[in-house]
Amino acid sequence: MNFTAGQIADQLNGTIVGDKDVFINTLSKIEEGKNGSLTFLANPKYTDYIYTTDASATIVSNDFEPTEKITTTLIKVKDPYSSFTSILELFNDKKSNKVGISDKSDIDKSSIISKSSYVGSFTTIGKNSIIGDNCFIDNQVYIGENVKIGNDCKIYPGTKIMNDTIIGDKCIIHSCCSIGSDGFGFAPNEDGTYKKIPQTGNVIIGNNVEIGSNSTIDRATIGSTIINNGVKLDNQIQIAHNVEIGENTAIAAQSGVAGSTKIGRNCMIGGQVGIIGHLKIGDNVKIQAQAGVTSDVDSNARITGTPAISYMNYNKSYIHFKNLPEIVKKIDKKIND
Repeated sequence: MNFTAGQIADQLNGTIVGDKDVFINTLSKIEEGKNGSLTFLANPKYTDYIYTTDASATIVSNDFEPTEKITTTLIKVKDPYSSFTSILELFNDKKSNKVGISDKSDIDKSSIISKSSYVGSFTTIGKNSIIGDNCFIDNQVYIGENVKIGNDCKIYPGTKIMNDTIIGDKCIIHSCCSIGSDGFGFAPNEDGTYKKIPQTGNVIIGNNVEIGSNSTIDRATIGSTIINNGVKLDNQIQIAHNVEIGENTAIAAQSGVAGSTKIGRNCMIGGQVGIIGHLKIGDNVKIQAQAGVTSDVDSNARITGTPAISYMNYNKSYIHFKNLPEIVKKIDKKIND
């Protein structure tokens, strides 16, 4: 696909400095720019590259003024990073702009697939499921019975979406996710064995949710596991049965949330965080990477450590942690004296 720098500037409400007719057909990092590519400069540490890059055009901030000769056409905008993200979306949408159903797919006759959507090869869709408008369902996806998927969703290869799952509009589910499998529910017997507890609920995913590769979201025991609007989950995340995650909360990779915990809105949870079950975590909470959360957390808190405590208290305590050997020496000396 080809765009001119002028067309891209119009798309971004930007201003051109240089050749508005130069063609763009790919994107690049500024240090790897080449003829025909578009790049951006948002971080000052990369400023030197703008004088050597071979990129045909570069998105920069409105206040950028070169101090040396440049060959790249400048597209000046208010926020270069946000603007480049918009162009990434434009190029990505062009790549996935497919319509139709592969003759190698297996779709039950009772299911309804919008004519504006795409279903790839070796994808299976069970009974009474509904796929909305402008969806992209890639190859080798499994969609069970009574599943509802909204409009403008993208579901990538290897993902399994089990029975009764409900997914809103504009969601992205990356490769090899499992949505709606049984939760980890077992009751101990007197002889030490376990009896499986039936998991009869479902998973409900709101609008504008993105779920990273190899993540799992378990169906509820009773009721629903709920991922609200705007939630962003990284790769390899485990969400257990009956968990609820509030709007616009983001969770980084390899984190796990145990059953029936409720997480509020606009929280930021770092990588490898473990949260035990049946907790209530408030709104706007920040949890540092590798924290172990074992008790309820009030709104607006910032916590770290295992068990997790206030971020500021942890930093104060750490001063003493690192001084413990010297403190012990002083105590031993006083005792021996």
